[in-house]
Amino acid sequence: MDDPDRKAIEPLLGRVDSEAASEVFDDNGTRLGPGYGTLAGLEGYVLPDSRKIGVTGAVFLILNKMIGTGIFSTPSSIFASTGSVGISLLLWAVAGLLTLSGLSVYLEFGLAIPRSGGEKNYLERVFRDPKYLSTSVFAVQMILLGFSAGNSLAFGRYVLLAVGHPLPDGWPARSIAILCITFVVTLHATLPQWGLRLTNALGVFKVLVLLVIVFSGFAALAGHRLVPDPHNFDNMWAIEKGDGYGGGGAYAFATALLQVVYSYKGWENANYVLGELKNPQRTLSIAAPIAVVGVTILYVLANVAYFAAIPKADLAKSEVIVAGLFFRNVFGESAAARSLPTFVALSNIGNVLAVSFAHSRVNQELAKEGILPYSPFWASNKPFNAPAASLFLHWIVTVIVLVAPPPGPAYNFIVNLYTYPGAWINAFVAGGLIYLQYNKSENWKSPWHTYLLVTVVYLLLNAFLAITPFIPPNSDWNADGYPYYAFPLVGCGILFLGVVYWILWTKVWPRWGGYVVVTERSVDDYGVEVVRYRNVPIQKAAAVLED
Repeated sequence: MDDPDRKAIEPLLGRVDSEAASEVFDDNGTRLGPGYGTLAGLEGYVLPDSRKIGVTGAVFLILNKMIGTGIFSTPSSIFASTGSVGISLLLWAVAGLLTLSGLSVYLEFGLAIPRSGGEKNYLERVFRDPKYLSTSVFAVQMILLGFSAGNSLAFGRYVLLAVGHPLPDGWPARSIAILCITFVVTLHATLPQWGLRLTNALGVFKVLVLLVIVFSGFAALAGHRLVPDPHNFDNMWAIEKGDGYGGGGAYAFATALLQVVYSYKGWENANYVLGELKNPQRTLSIAAPIAVVGVTILYVLANVAYFAAIPKADLAKSEVIVAGLFFRNVFGESAAARSLPTFVALSNIGNVLAVSFAHSRVNQELAKEGILPYSPFWASNKPFNAPAASLFLHWIVTVIVLVAPPPGPAYNFIVNLYTYPGAWINAFVAGGLIYLQYNKSENWKSPWHTYLLVTVVYLLLNAFLAITPFIPPNSDWNADGYPYYAFPLVGCGILFLGVVYWILWTKVWPRWGGYVVVTERSVDDYGVEVVRYRNVPIQKAAAVLED
């Protein structure tokens, strides 16, 4: 069809969208059964209640993603940046409150749109023009950056450290990391219930480890430690400059808050799998606040414990082994050497289990809607009624990230890149909620209401996280082996790739193929809305409009 005909029909495509059949048929005219959605030839997506996740499972799904290696290592750099015990503790508490502000925003969206996919659904609800743009940007960002490489590699390193390997890095660690992600993906794909059980068990273990640290900290405060009293709580609000800490100025404080906020990342994990929760609205509204409040309390008390047993100079220079230094000062060298690497390794694999479970569901949602090339394959639940193909996609990206970069700064660059674009996504989600709440024509309703001040705080936080990495540091601009602005610049480039994909998917390829992309919405027998983006030949679309 020539360009004039295309221009004539495209303004009318909204009618095709709105009139898409409430009953969905395959290419042979056969009505698809319950739960089939719009992908002909695929088995049902609706899980039996026995396979769905309850409140306890949802709590540990969130806990396992939030509690990784951060709390066992980040407190060192936070204190080194601030030079103040009181301010360090305050930053951990403030970050918890900021996380709760984000949780409130996501609860309002999640309870109003109880479907798997997380931010994808929220962006689509708000940013409908240009059509499909928000979907494309989110899809590219999630596929390319939704990997589990960081904690898989950390698992490999700590396993080597636990067995006394002299060089816990390089290819031995990467090989173990590949085995880790392969085990996790295989478990989730073939024995999904056991994958969730192991996730829950490791979540319990993480909480127990943090409780051991917290109560050991109370004992240290009472004098039960193997080192002299560090007196860290004397004049705790003073901002000092000492051996390895303090003196960084405003940039150091901003960076410290950035690191603490990233240590809380993972609180939105249950929003990605709402379709697999029992009574999703009730489960999410109970599980998410419990998880976030619980982690905040544990994080603050764990930092109190560290300060109770580690002198300031030692804490500032301990880097990633701050928890190991704590165990040594409280229990002795042998106990720390034996226990900590194993504890952290198990914490890492718990994070990999939680991330791979949630991100594979997002990949599957993208495929079920026809956004990805070869969508029917990636959307499949065969052969064990689990998203094996989407898990495989997650495995592919993770292994590439593990294998491709050379050791050192290049790998650290990619791990930093993992979190950065999410700040832009979250900022648009928060801004979108403000728009929905105050634009009456949107008719926005949700069982949960987020107050404007809370949403604005979350919006400003993410704007801060998105802009801060572009601010030049006081130290060497290439201290990490690459310019300070490299990973935020590439992160923005990844988002721009989403725009490129949108142009190809909705403009270039349809023009070459003689079709238009149409949104088809339907409701299955379970009352769940199903969305699919179909490629409809222009002649067929014109016939529908003429009828």
